[in-house]
Amino acid sequence: MYILGINAYHGDSSACLLKDGVVICATEEERFRRIKHWAGFPSQAILFCLEDAGITLSEIDHITISRNPRANFYKKVLYSLKYTLSISTIWDRLMNSKKVSSVKGELANAIGVKETDIKAQIHNIEHHRSHIASSFFASRFEKSAILSIDGFGDFTSTMSAIGNGNSFKVLDAVNYPNSLGVFYTTVTQFLGFPNYGDEYKVMGLAPYGKPKYLKELEEILSLTDDGFFKLNAKYFKHFKQGVAMDCENGSPTIDALFTDEWISLFWKERVRGDELEQFHIDLATSVQRFTENVIFHMLNHLHAKTGLDNICITGGVAQNSVANGRILKNTPFKNIYVPSAGHDAGTSIGSALYLYNQILGNQRLPETTSAYFGKQASQVEIISALDDKGVTYSVLTDDELFEKVADKLVDGGVIGWFQGRAEFGSRALGHRSILVDPRRADAKDLLNKKIKRRESFRPFAPSILKEAVSDYFVQNDMVPFMEKVFDIKKEKQTEIPAVTHVDGTGRLQSVDIEISPRYHKLISKFAEKTGVPILLNTSFNENEPIVNKPEEALDCFLRTKMDMLVMENVVVER
Repeated sequence: MYILGINAYHGDSSACLLKDGVVICATEEERFRRIKHWAGFPSQAILFCLEDAGITLSEIDHITISRNPRANFYKKVLYSLKYTLSISTIWDRLMNSKKVSSVKGELANAIGVKETDIKAQIHNIEHHRSHIASSFFASRFEKSAILSIDGFGDFTSTMSAIGNGNSFKVLDAVNYPNSLGVFYTTVTQFLGFPNYGDEYKVMGLAPYGKPKYLKELEEILSLTDDGFFKLNAKYFKHFKQGVAMDCENGSPTIDALFTDEWISLFWKERVRGDELEQFHIDLATSVQRFTENVIFHMLNHLHAKTGLDNICITGGVAQNSVANGRILKNTPFKNIYVPSAGHDAGTSIGSALYLYNQILGNQRLPETTSAYFGKQASQVEIISALDDKGVTYSVLTDDELFEKVADKLVDGGVIGWFQGRAEFGSRALGHRSILVDPRRADAKDLLNKKIKRRESFRPFAPSILKEAVSDYFVQNDMVPFMEKVFDIKKEKQTEIPAVTHVDGTGRLQSVDIEISPRYHKLISKFAEKTGVPILLNTSFNENEPIVNKPEEALDCFLRTKMDMLVMENVVVER
């Protein structure tokens, strides 16, 4: 049985393919379109999945889409009447719903077949149920509490559930206009980070300040006795105007969400180019701390309701790795699972798993421990890309390769590392990565200025051998998808300054030899030479989506100041 799952007409459009319940490939449309967070119909991602599996569209049994225009229909109507939303806002929502409902026609046009040739049954799966399925059905837990938190999807921002075996039961939900994701996005915009998906910049800035504005934030968002929260309408435009989102040319943008009352409470907003003042930094600290407290409030209530030790977290807010790393310390839960793509891209997998497990009643398969579901390049493709540009290269054996790359790292080199299948999700996990010696005190400034060309306050992640986590981190837990930030032991922080954030933490990736053998081997070789089983890992890109093909990796290498490009066993040096 083949199930094609898609996330369409929203940021982070994506597609995946399940074969008898197993994810065999998955990718975001942005990797092909080269536009961050690409929104629209994921035609290129779908074509990749079909080609990768060696099948045609006629062999697909089911197609799932992680949106259901019929979900919460009456609540949408009542809200529109209550707040007299503008005709343009209502029209935009109707047009988006119409697109979601016409998947078969869009798919036929994308693939170049007649609509009547598509025999697969189409299933619209509600947005947060897709999120929940992407987490629980991929976890190792037989029974678990589940919490999905994001901006909005199908008129819902938050949903709690309890999972048992091959099904889950929804417990509660928070509907539009209340949203923790929108709250965080609004602060992100106010702080001068207007791009779709910029919330991680606030998270990276937060450790530099103090939480001075928690009282002011309590005026904007208040906790409720039912274990959730509500927003104060006077601070948010979307209560009356809706969320004005544009996806022109596939690039999603959201109009400013904060009102004049918000500006009065926090003075003048920062616009792009303005200097980051201490006030901005302290507000970032405050909103991060405040958001964590809201999450803990919801989780503590959910634990009291379910009595379970396991928790699955998903949704766009589940990308907040700082909060994820503090959940077990601040709630009674003992075990946690966060998928590699907790954001909307992951709902393509979630909608497909929901159909396979929840609707069709099939038994769950083993835990998803890998995120390597994307495109892979052969050595022939790699060499062809280099020959086309007239680039000199060498082809090495494995032993020669790992020795040479490890030596280059020890000598201070910056390595572009392109191996195997691309990662599914927003984080590079050693297959599309830029690597540096974590002992270099100057590595952060070097990478931010000369390679990544991004804000100086943003940290870099440590990839550490799974077996060495307890030697360096206070919390001894496996983090396969770089989805949690943990405290680095004080005595180790000076040893690895390049990956130690200002507050003594690191967003680690624990590297398992069974899941990523080549990356594990490189880190092991580096450890042999230095005694440090860690590499600095950042995504292989420069203000663009993570590189997907050899040509993109080569272009990024040539226009930046990396010292070595390694694609499989092919090496390019400056």
